[in-house]
Amino acid sequence: MRQERLDWLSANPHYTERFARYVGKQCRGATITEVANDLHLDWHAVKAMDMLYMRAQLDVAGDPAPGVIGIDEISVRKGHVYRIIVSDLERGQPIWFGGTDRSEASMRMFYDFLGEAQSANVRLAVMDMWKPFRTVTEACAPGAAILYDKFHVLRLLNTAMDTVRKAEYQRLTNRADQRYIKGQKYVLLSHRENLSLDKRHALTTLLAANKRLNTAYVLKEQFAQLWMYRRAAWARKFFDEWRRALRWQRLPAFEKFAAMIDRHWDGIVAYCEPQNKVALGFVEGLNNKIRVIQRRCYGIRDEDYLHLKILTCTLPALPKT
Repeated sequence: MRQERLDWLSANPHYTERFARYVGKQCRGATITEVANDLHLDWHAVKAMDMLYMRAQLDVAGDPAPGVIGIDEISVRKGHVYRIIVSDLERGQPIWFGGTDRSEASMRMFYDFLGEAQSANVRLAVMDMWKPFRTVTEACAPGAAILYDKFHVLRLLNTAMDTVRKAEYQRLTNRADQRYIKGQKYVLLSHRENLSLDKRHALTTLLAANKRLNTAYVLKEQFAQLWMYRRAAWARKFFDEWRRALRWQRLPAFEKFAAMIDRHWDGIVAYCEPQNKVALGFVEGLNNKIRVIQRRCYGIRDEDYLHLKILTCTLPALPKT
């Protein structure tokens, strides 16, 4: 007995490849349950066709050959369970998702996947200040410059700002003074131009009522200027003056933040180099996309499926067959 192979049949003989692609395309904007109910299909059949579609997308995209990578971790479930995600920042595409945590061993798995030749072609690695990421990158991609993610640094500065807010609330014993601070966390952490008119009035009142919060807020807003410099010497002069302004201000959270910046200065000032001017917002935007995927799917327990969803979330749809 012989069977003829037909190109328009999928791996599963119960549906054609064209129908599988149609189902997979529907799953790009809807949940498996919604597509299954709409097309009167079994839930598992829809999931299988969606995975077939995403694997075809990855085949079309080809093997990764990044020059600039972004490294970050995401939480896949409660209990501090992390996975590492690496993106090609020049193409704006996630290229690897895996590991068992955010350790050096897990980070090394990415470079094993990339291969020694391709790892040598990485010229810039954007990451947060997590030491295992840097240690493994320096060992496996010695030609890559290290750049610390601007958004991660500013998030740490916002944490310091919120620490000052909490300390001031606890320091004040007068309820009339405390009421200016209570409930104003996100007003203090946001940029003034992003606030509504009412929130701006609340911010002005708060800063006028508390001198220490006013000082901390001004320092927080000024620090973003650091990424505007084109020369390392100018950036260093700005930072030294910014740090000098902390003297006698009694802001231990900001002093701790400044000491941390000083220890990691080489990875921050690297942004001054013209070749390192890359779009730093992609990693943060990708994290938001992943959270939407997890929320829409009520927490994906199948990591193979989550892996495909993440790697294809920025890829274009497949052409019609």
